[in-house]
Amino acid sequence: MSSYDVIIVGAGPGGYVTAIRAAQLGLKTAIVEREHLGGICLNWGCIPTKALLRSAEIYHQATHAAKYGLALNGTIEADTTAIVKRSRGVSAQLNAGVGFLLKKNKVDVIWGEAKIDKPGQLTVSATQKAIVQPQNPIPKGTHGAGTYQAKHIIVATGARPRVLPGIEPDGERIWTYFEAMVPAAMPKSLIVMGSGAIGIEFASFYQTLGCNVTVVELMPQILPVEDAEIAGLARKAFEKQGMTFMTGAKVESVEKTADSVQATITDGEGKTIILEADHLISAVGVQGNTEGLGLESLGVETDRGCVVTDGFGRTNVPGVYAIGDVAGPPMLAHKAEHEGVICVETISGLTTHAMDKAKIPGCTYCHPQIASVGLTEAKAKDAGHDTKIGRFPFMGNGKAIALGEPEGLVKTIFDAKTGQLLGAHMIGAEVTELIQGYVVAMQLETTEEDLMHTVFPHPTLSEMMHESVLDAYGRVIHK
Repeated sequence: MSSYDVIIVGAGPGGYVTAIRAAQLGLKTAIVEREHLGGICLNWGCIPTKALLRSAEIYHQATHAAKYGLALNGTIEADTTAIVKRSRGVSAQLNAGVGFLLKKNKVDVIWGEAKIDKPGQLTVSATQKAIVQPQNPIPKGTHGAGTYQAKHIIVATGARPRVLPGIEPDGERIWTYFEAMVPAAMPKSLIVMGSGAIGIEFASFYQTLGCNVTVVELMPQILPVEDAEIAGLARKAFEKQGMTFMTGAKVESVEKTADSVQATITDGEGKTIILEADHLISAVGVQGNTEGLGLESLGVETDRGCVVTDGFGRTNVPGVYAIGDVAGPPMLAHKAEHEGVICVETISGLTTHAMDKAKIPGCTYCHPQIASVGLTEAKAKDAGHDTKIGRFPFMGNGKAIALGEPEGLVKTIFDAKTGQLLGAHMIGAEVTELIQGYVVAMQLETTEEDLMHTVFPHPTLSEMMHESVLDAYGRVIHK
């Protein structure tokens, strides 16, 4: 029976980063994976969707070349097969890269499905059930099957698409993000159920490439976790592109035909509407992969399908830990990575700080992009803060105008008494790259004075971050 200091179950971004950090700390480490190194994020989530969205972005720029003084001769067409092929190639390249990193750091990879027998021991069997598509086959054979011991077992099994009763994806007419990522052809019409980051990214991708997209959202606003003002601006931008939204609406049922789906929807006024489209994407969230791990028999506490942990990844059962999506929201790859590092450094006896979920940024890679960190305006007020709020529009920024991207907003929220930066919210070009500046500021407990006295380079989009802070205190220059 092989023995390790740490075994991680799941080789997604949280799992493989945790394994590498554990090895760096001198711990004998193994990682168990049933399908693909890199998990959903690298193979079927974060990375390949960004490749798809990049293709859509290039297509948009090409079809609007005249606005930049360029004339492109000939017809500009989107080759769906080639777009998907490029996306899958990007994932394959990074998948191989993860394997190299694990080998470099002397982390043993055990292929199969793990079940924790008791604290300190788990059994691995050949993979029986997978959630990926045939384009990425599961590793063959039973390599890795057996019983293993470890002082510390870290569950990093991630999450999968949530399925609503009666609207089960069939891979043909009703899609999850798996099928939506590899369309055989570009649909003419599409219903997207759910307007969170996943739903909006796919809606943006398909709309940009000429599909007629309708988004159905149960909540009153799209992008429900975002600041209401930013979500409102996003909706206007998407509607200008031709996208249709139904908010406060519920998909009651879906009927499939040979070449379409018919969704029965109750709209925000209680009226029943029938929508027909080529396909429907179910993007109503994800749920943790807790089944089959032996957690129930161990007595590991769970809540709403996720493992309950403290800020260091520890469960209520000594020697058993959980990180990433399976440990609950926010279900983001960068949260999983950082959570895993905290967990394994705590195991190693290093001085660590508990995960602060209030400082985890969120990014949506639609067009226009959306990024945020910290409290929304409404949540800041609900928490009892007397706030100072600054805003700066992209239209006032020279770089944004030069880029041909004059639509957007940077919004900052401060505590009026202390100057603490409570939240930052953005919509517009490249805001997913800009948001980290505010994340660093929050981590360093920066006040408004620090930000006002910081020199921002010119001409850059980042100058809007400075101007938004100045605006909160009546000192804005270019507005």
